[in-house]
Amino acid sequence: MPGVWTQNYYHVVFSTAGRTPWIGAELETRLHSVLADVARDLGCEVLAIGGMPDHVHLALRYPGELSHSDLVHRLKGRSSAWVHETMPELREFAWQEGYGGFTVSRAALERVVEYVRGQKAHHARITFEEEFMAMLEVHGMKPSREDALG
Repeated sequence: MPGVWTQNYYHVVFSTAGRTPWIGAELETRLHSVLADVARDLGCEVLAIGGMPDHVHLALRYPGELSHSDLVHRLKGRSSAWVHETMPELREFAWQEGYGGFTVSRAALERVVEYVRGQKAHHARITFEEEFMAMLEVHGMKPSREDALG
């Protein structure tokens, strides 16, 4: 069979270093656009991007030849470089070292996309720490709170 046929859906979440709330309203729209551009450059289909001042979520479809770690490394690296080049006053901006990455089935995809889009409403009820620990648990991962959140 010629060609590679994959249907890889991924939900990735990562925080700013120290969960510092650097992503204000003026940065958010532009940063999300940069993240989308980077993802598309990597061959991804961006389904949703959402977040809060201290973290972002992306739901996307990615090509089979792209590893999860390479995807996230490039998203974080290129977007951080863009922030530093575009907004020198945010020279201390940085992403955390780690990330949460979750594969998504086609059956659950629309629910995840809506979840990513609804971050503002969602975080009116729950903290990032509570959210992230719950996501890990739902996906069968049970690290200590310190290991998961730094």
